[in-house]
Amino acid sequence: MNNTIIAPSVLAADFANLQKEIEMVNASQADWFHIDIMDGVFVPNISFGMPVLEAIAKHAKKPLDVHLMIVDPDRYVKTFADLGANNLTVHYEACTHLHRTLQAIKAEGMKAGVALNPHTPVALLADVVQNVDLVCLMSVNPGFGGQSFIEHTYKKIRQLKTMIDEAGATTLIEIDGGVNGNNALALTEAGADVLVAGNFVFRAENPTQTIADLRKLLS
Repeated sequence: MNNTIIAPSVLAADFANLQKEIEMVNASQADWFHIDIMDGVFVPNISFGMPVLEAIAKHAKKPLDVHLMIVDPDRYVKTFADLGANNLTVHYEACTHLHRTLQAIKAEGMKAGVALNPHTPVALLADVVQNVDLVCLMSVNPGFGGQSFIEHTYKKIRQLKTMIDEAGATTLIEIDGGVNGNNALALTEAGADVLVAGNFVFRAENPTQTIADLRKLLS
């Protein structure tokens, strides 16, 4: 259990003190930075784009897990590689030629991820799961932080875990949305490998301690 990856979501950080927030994560027991890029089209919100990612990359000492909630993500695969993304996750719902998009991500030297919205069944990934390094299950409707966790996610994790095992794949399962100290253990027990935590970390009185407590809980 203690190899669970903790990925604080920068979307919940204090943007006025972004460098300080990045340095907090660097010094904490977290493993990755989770960075949501939203375009206001695929999701009803706009987050931040390339210049902010570039600024984060300058200070980050841990891998950048970039989650594209945008239409036509193929346009930007190379750009995000150049900006320092280690993992690039695209939405199943935004890709007409998913296999080709995954190949393009890998060709740029990044790990390739696929995100599924809450209503999208995991069975749709059966034909590509061996080409995917990471599947991000949205456990809230994408676009805004601070939403309540969707309980059906546990069932999806178990289904996905079975599919990955049957395919002999090494795909990681990432959970994004509403993750906190109350459900983290149950999520990893269901089969989750990566936990994205936003408000739970950044809105805590002591974010570093919150991450340490989460690490202890999962060990």
